[in-house]
Amino acid sequence: MEFEESGIGEECGVFGCVAAGEWPTQLEVAQVLTLGLVALQHRGQESAGVVTSDGASPPTYTTLKGMGLVSTAFSAEALLKLRYGNLGICHTRYSTTGMSELQNCQPFVVDTLHGQIAVAHNGELVNAHALRKKVMRHGVGLSTSSDSELITQLLAFTPPTEELDAPNWVARITNLMTETPTSYSLLVMFKDVIYAVRDPYGNRPLCIGRVVPVSKLHKSGGGDSDTEGWVVSSESCSFQSIGAKYYREVLPGEIVQISRHGVKSLSVVPRREGDLPAFCIFEYVYFARPDSIFEGQMVYTVRQRCGRQLAIEAPTDADVVSTVPESATPAALGYAQQSGLPYIEVLCKNRYVGRTFIQPNTRLRQLGVAKKFGALTDNFAGKRVVLVDDSIVRGNTISPIIKLLKEAGATEVHIRVASPPIKFPCYMGINIPTKEELIANKPEFQDIAGYIGADSVQYLTVEGLVTAVQKGIASMQGDKMIDSTYKAGGSVGHCTACLTGKYPVELEW
Repeated sequence: MEFEESGIGEECGVFGCVAAGEWPTQLEVAQVLTLGLVALQHRGQESAGVVTSDGASPPTYTTLKGMGLVSTAFSAEALLKLRYGNLGICHTRYSTTGMSELQNCQPFVVDTLHGQIAVAHNGELVNAHALRKKVMRHGVGLSTSSDSELITQLLAFTPPTEELDAPNWVARITNLMTETPTSYSLLVMFKDVIYAVRDPYGNRPLCIGRVVPVSKLHKSGGGDSDTEGWVVSSESCSFQSIGAKYYREVLPGEIVQISRHGVKSLSVVPRREGDLPAFCIFEYVYFARPDSIFEGQMVYTVRQRCGRQLAIEAPTDADVVSTVPESATPAALGYAQQSGLPYIEVLCKNRYVGRTFIQPNTRLRQLGVAKKFGALTDNFAGKRVVLVDDSIVRGNTISPIIKLLKEAGATEVHIRVASPPIKFPCYMGINIPTKEELIANKPEFQDIAGYIGADSVQYLTVEGLVTAVQKGIASMQGDKMIDSTYKAGGSVGHCTACLTGKYPVELEW
């Protein structure tokens, strides 16, 4: 819950669709794209963009962009312009680099020697400053402050090995990966194909789904004859809403070609020797939707394991377990299951507070969290409460909640945090407050329980978090049902830089 209040956010979500079989297609590609993007809205609410193509030679691109949520960025009339698309990519944005302006809205479309390309990007380049200088030295001007335009221009460069009459996209993308090791998941649309790309460290997620008839959606098996189209997404949670089945993840460093003929892996660009993958561990903790699948396991299940591990590491004498609605609910349920304490709800959330036209006068400020939450007094009056949260970032959100619960009759409130303290900034696509703003770096952290008014506060350890995340991957090694991406012998690794200060690559400024 504190992540939501503190302004910590994922940078972006990307989504793409290619209709299978004969074109013009009967599949409503524009509808698939917009519904897929709505399912990724939690990854960015600042702006949204869609680019579709008829896949002809040369192709006709149609672009729609707008500020705000997907539902408000595109009108029904504007969406009609996309109806002739046979393939397309789209993007929803939460900026960490680049100002909040329409010109920074993705996907970007640029002209290359071989025709137009459209690019959508999730992540943040660790060496963006040096790359911007390099691009400008080649005489290329940049019209935005976004990393994504920088990527697009780098892809437009012609590699030395390329023939004049045919673009070598594997060489171009490999060249990009050589220039910048992380952090990005990319969709590149050129003519009648989409290239899906993950950086060699796999820091940001990307997965592929298969669009099937609704009658076949919940049936196992099925061959290519059932395939109506292919989709690629930052998260698999978008698949069910558009009638697609999860197919597989894009591997770290992999370049995948998606066309109307199917999915083809073109290359896997290796990491520096000895380096493990560095998938962002906070995708599990907070950013991803609970029903998404990463590394062969559902996010909800991992969050429950985090709660179980927290109960092992930080038990306490209490009567009930609860949470601040609602992102930490799976962890609270896991804590309750492991500790043997009953899980109950202690707060009722007003989902419609949001931003309001009512100006905060002195009385409203004094009411504080009472505007957002109502205390379910009958459930906890006279009881000791364990309150599980996903994080304490600044400490200014949880404190009034504790005060509310105690004033409503809780005899004790013990805070248990289902992730370790955040101590360091992220330079790979997550918007985290400055080091000085983080409560874990302030003197008050030495007595954080006293500072926020709790009877005790304990966090999940870094080791406990890694164990909870990787336990599910380890338990599935050799399981025939697991995504072949994570079969026995595959390497597993996660980025914990915001917790430990150990970044997967050297940062360049």
